[in-house]
Amino acid sequence: MTANRPQLDDIRAAASRLNGQAVRTPLLESPLLNEQLGGRLLVKPECLQKTGSFKFRGAFNRISQLTGAERERGVIAFSSGNHAQGVAAAANLSGTPAVIVMPEDAPAIKIANTKAWGAEVVTYPRHGADREAIAAEISGIRGLIIVPPYDDNDIIAGQGTVGLEITEQCSDLSITPDAVTICCGGGGLSSGSAIALSAAFPDCDLHTVEPEGWDDTARSLEQGERVTIVDATPSHCDALLARSPGEQTFAINSELITSGLVVSEAEVFHAMAVANTFLKLVAEPGGAVALAAALAGHAPVAGRTVVAVISGGNVDPALYAELLEKTA
Repeated sequence: MTANRPQLDDIRAAASRLNGQAVRTPLLESPLLNEQLGGRLLVKPECLQKTGSFKFRGAFNRISQLTGAERERGVIAFSSGNHAQGVAAAANLSGTPAVIVMPEDAPAIKIANTKAWGAEVVTYPRHGADREAIAAEISGIRGLIIVPPYDDNDIIAGQGTVGLEITEQCSDLSITPDAVTICCGGGGLSSGSAIALSAAFPDCDLHTVEPEGWDDTARSLEQGERVTIVDATPSHCDALLARSPGEQTFAINSELITSGLVVSEAEVFHAMAVANTFLKLVAEPGGAVALAAALAGHAPVAGRTVVAVISGGNVDPALYAELLEKTA
């Protein structure tokens, strides 16, 4: 692995470590939906992944490479929920103690599931506290290994196995996609997947997708440098509320991503309903943004073949019902 970024071989090595641990999620499509869209839309449902999101992939790839002494010391992570659950599960499977720093307003299902995997949860107020500083302080006191959410080569390589699987599955179906849309928070999933996808499909358009008001990657790609969101607006897409792209992830995305797309909350809710109706999938708001971009025509499906990644499905049942009701 280079100092700057993981390579395709690192993603393949991650896939080998994840074999038998992570779910190899399928590519799904609906003939009726394709007919409506006038093209072919394939969905990569990481909501079916262990812990309900792609985050398990990177966490397990990182933690599985710790030394015996490091595993005995334990790990710590900071997350709004999906990375928390991924680290908690990976640590549990590796026999490693885990502490997770989570915002106190994180979805209850994410906090409960993190604890269910045996992790210790430390909460903090989302606004007005520095989660990285909290984790660093606890790490220093207790000697825990920090497992970052995205700016880490092993994490990026693990998340890149999503893109690697898409290339293999498209090959099996004799498909060359015209575009792939990928949910983007800090950029681990998009950057890792872009490495694999661009190698297999050099002419394919690769798009990051973010919710309105939290489009730091889209703005950064447009300006050619990392941008920080200052005046943030409330969003149901809790999994994607990074204020700026990761340093390592943005370096990769700025080279390999075609453009950053942005979707409205209404488009997100519609995508959640479509996933439920046509594919029988539960997508959380942040997990549905890439599908929303395809359905809304930001990455047009008509006359083309488009792959959209649903990155997660961890949403409180009451909120899920409420948001689906908005589309009725």
